[in-house]
Amino acid sequence: MTETATLSRRATLRCQFCLKWNRVDVARAADRPKCGHCAKPMLLDRPVPLDDETFPRTVQESEVPVLVDFYADWCAPCKAMAPAVDQLAQAHQGRAIVAKLNTEVARQTAAAFQIRGIPTVIVFENGRESRRQTGAVPLAGLQRLLAPTAA
Repeated sequence: MTETATLSRRATLRCQFCLKWNRVDVARAADRPKCGHCAKPMLLDRPVPLDDETFPRTVQESEVPVLVDFYADWCAPCKAMAPAVDQLAQAHQGRAIVAKLNTEVARQTAAAFQIRGIPTVIVFENGRESRRQTGAVPLAGLQRLLAPTAA
């Protein structure tokens, strides 16, 4: 196995523009990978929006940790934490996927993970929940939550 193959870590993400699925080499996120269908950039430097349809495949087919922010548009603590989630996505680009899931829209997924309070942040590794934090946390708290896997 070559050094490049060893460092390559892939994730399956849906293009936010044309909605086609793409297998992306996350380690090359800084190179601004493009959708194989519409050629628009796969925006990995910001949170990836998820819903009931895209959540399972995104989380299960990722070779890097996926941090999901479960939120609602009406939630003041969620709004206060949003800039930290954005910063986390940019800081961990190439090492993790940072995603957001609106619990008002993706009710099945929120129920499946027993989201009782928001914001709730869950880190998934190899398709399984590994860590969880309920309540708003600053950027440093989000980094600690993701640090054991994306360092």
